[in-house]
Amino acid sequence: MKRILLLFLLPCSLFAQGSLSGRVQEENSGQPLTGAYVSLKGTTFVSISNEEGLFQFSTLPAGSYTVEVSFIGYTPQTRSAEVRDREKTELTISLAIGAIELADVVITANPELAINVLAPVDMQLRPTVTSQDILRMVPGLFIAQHAGGGKAEQIFLRGFDIDHGTDINLEVDGLPVNMVSHAHGQGYSDLHFLIPEIVSLVDFDKGPYYADKGDFTTAGYVNFKTKNHLEKNFAKLEGGQFGTLRTVAGVNLGEKAYLATEYFLTDGYFESPQNFNRFNLTGKYASSISANTQVSIGASFFTSNWDASGQIPDRAVEAGTITRFGAIDDTEGGETSRAQLFAKFNHRLSDRSTLEQQAYAIRYDFNLYSNFTFFLNDPINGDQIQQQESRMIYGYKAKYSTTGKLWGKSLTTEAGAGIRYDDVRDIFLANTVRRVFRSDIKRGDVREANLNAFVNETLTINDCWSVNGGLRLDHFAFAYNDALLNSSSSTTATIVSPKLTVNYQANDKLLFYLRNGFGFHSNDARVAVAQNGREILPRAFGNDLGVQAKIVNKLLLNVALWRLDLDQEFVYVGDAGIVEPSGQSLREGIDVSLRYQINSWLFADADVNLTKPRATEEPKGEDYIPLAPTFTSIGGISFKMQNGINGSLRYRYLSDRAANEDKSTVAEGYLLSDLLINYTKKRYEVGLSVENIFDVAWKEAQFDTESRLFNETDPVSEIHFTPGIPFFAKLRFTLFF
Repeated sequence: MKRILLLFLLPCSLFAQGSLSGRVQEENSGQPLTGAYVSLKGTTFVSISNEEGLFQFSTLPAGSYTVEVSFIGYTPQTRSAEVRDREKTELTISLAIGAIELADVVITANPELAINVLAPVDMQLRPTVTSQDILRMVPGLFIAQHAGGGKAEQIFLRGFDIDHGTDINLEVDGLPVNMVSHAHGQGYSDLHFLIPEIVSLVDFDKGPYYADKGDFTTAGYVNFKTKNHLEKNFAKLEGGQFGTLRTVAGVNLGEKAYLATEYFLTDGYFESPQNFNRFNLTGKYASSISANTQVSIGASFFTSNWDASGQIPDRAVEAGTITRFGAIDDTEGGETSRAQLFAKFNHRLSDRSTLEQQAYAIRYDFNLYSNFTFFLNDPINGDQIQQQESRMIYGYKAKYSTTGKLWGKSLTTEAGAGIRYDDVRDIFLANTVRRVFRSDIKRGDVREANLNAFVNETLTINDCWSVNGGLRLDHFAFAYNDALLNSSSSTTATIVSPKLTVNYQANDKLLFYLRNGFGFHSNDARVAVAQNGREILPRAFGNDLGVQAKIVNKLLLNVALWRLDLDQEFVYVGDAGIVEPSGQSLREGIDVSLRYQINSWLFADADVNLTKPRATEEPKGEDYIPLAPTFTSIGGISFKMQNGINGSLRYRYLSDRAANEDKSTVAEGYLLSDLLINYTKKRYEVGLSVENIFDVAWKEAQFDTESRLFNETDPVSEIHFTPGIPFFAKLRFTLFF
């Protein structure tokens, strides 16, 4: 009856309208809840809380409403609200932590729900102990470490060997992780500065479909968001095999700030100790400086150093020269550090409009010693190389959002602009012997600027249909000063990336979507100036046809058929200091993700990803893309019992894949199982984690490399690998106070 009455009132809404807005937060900490579903009972009005927990209904007929709020892992709440003509009604809704119910997950085409529907589910269900664990939450994403634990991980996703970040956009609190024109590789992304205990949300999605995401967004993006406030103060101590020790602590400094720190060390499972250690310190302040303005300021410092055994050839292990945990050159390793500062302002300009602004500065240093080919090029001294750089990054970005009407339909507009400037000093590649400098291969300075702007329009046609169109403009300026040749060169390049998404919501349990869009990843500045602007911003074009469904209240399903074309490019090979062409490629596949609540405390999940990656300019049979994954699956069971026992038993499967262009060499796949179990009470938590519980002998990173050992006369091309971790157990104790 109330809905019928509202329909009669709509023609008069110009004369009797008000607004309803508010904030959704956690009851104990006051932490904003991003992605909470807010609806008005008996109507079709729906809103989604944003990053600050804010929601709004800008034009409502005057009257009485029942506000319903739900968010996974929290007890739903209902509130009454009175909306008066030409007046603003504001609510603060606090949700108490409750049982995890997949029935609370909402399937909606609402444009405000920018967060992948699986992200908050997985954050609630999957215990995490490292930043790599959080990265693995992206369905189909695999990582591999191959340089002593301190080097950025190699990433695999959607048929890409992404190397260390070339085709995935990574951010933490809006700050870039990808390093352009890096000493080791384009897009190099080291996430070890992120303390997993302070992560509140992982926003991720796949494909080049998002106008506010720029460089490196081809296979997808991941944006980590840290907490504004800690639920509790805590101190954690972890210890395990191989001389492993980790301490973590977080303390609130009043109600508006906190400080967190981490120290980690391990000898590793190799015969030559890794001597790895890492230190992190992070602080954050978040507050409202006025009724309509929130500010957050963050600062962090990270440093680590390590030794590494590097990749070893199959033939040395098979001959018994070394064991699979041995080394040919055990003087590899390095050190790196990162310090950063940012300030972010969120302004509520009106009931319909907001403005976000962020400025940041990052100091980054990197030094790495590697030896991939042993004595191939220099049979006397060996082929060890050093890659080093020191850089400053400065950036600013702003985004304006507003809601309005177009032809009587709801229209959401986002417009933004930004700049990033990288000043890289003394970036070089050199020959070394046991970390002693011998000669330069490349040395110089890089200056690189990226100016960008975007506009995003989302038209909600009715309860079923919505259309999103976006356009992004990126302009790059590259400059390189070659210190060895005493020469300088520069160039510029511009790229425009249109996007289009159509959503059809059949009902509250079924959503279909079609996404199309252009994206790109930039190339190294040393490639840019050598190519003088040609083929240095390789374009990607993607399509996704997918469905999100609640088969029943406790079963979530996401299926996507996709295709991604990538243009020809020229790549700077940081390990050799040369430029190589990389032809056009095509990747197509299917992604399937399943989340199921078996009962009140037991949950199951599985991700299955099938991909066919091919080089389109090569003859059939010679068109394989080395190391590109073709079949991956991640899944397991998680449990959260009322008596405090919680944890998960998980598996990771990566199939065999081509290691070279004709698949005459194969990179071996693996199936691993991991266990994590905790006993959590109000004041403390004890836990045990076990990686590779069946002690599988597996190869984590693999490359088809030509090398020569000291006693060999001829080079050999074969698989070189880093062994994966054996059975590894850790105990931990956490005190809450």
